[in-house]
Amino acid sequence: MSEKTTPLWEVFIRSRTGMAHRHCGSVHAADAEMALQAARDVYTRRGEGLSVWVVPSAEIVASDPADKEELFEPTASKIYRHPTFYEIPEEVGNM
Repeated sequence: MSEKTTPLWEVFIRSRTGMAHRHCGSVHAADAEMALQAARDVYTRRGEGLSVWVVPSAEIVASDPADKEELFEPTASKIYRHPTFYEIPEEVGNM
């Protein structure tokens, strides 16, 4: 007996205008419409969101933690990307 599994979808919600969508969880659904409805039912019950995205988990490509040095180490030699050495004038206060 072959067992067919329901695809997994990742859910992203934008809580307010101008904010980015944030990952909030996952749902199982047969298609995109059902995934969107399930995400709305599960993650926006209290009116948390303005917009919901669902993305098939199988379509997401992620880096391997073992590749950390190869992918992220080159930024350590570019100090201008982390401008922590600038002195901020007193008049500016906290940024």
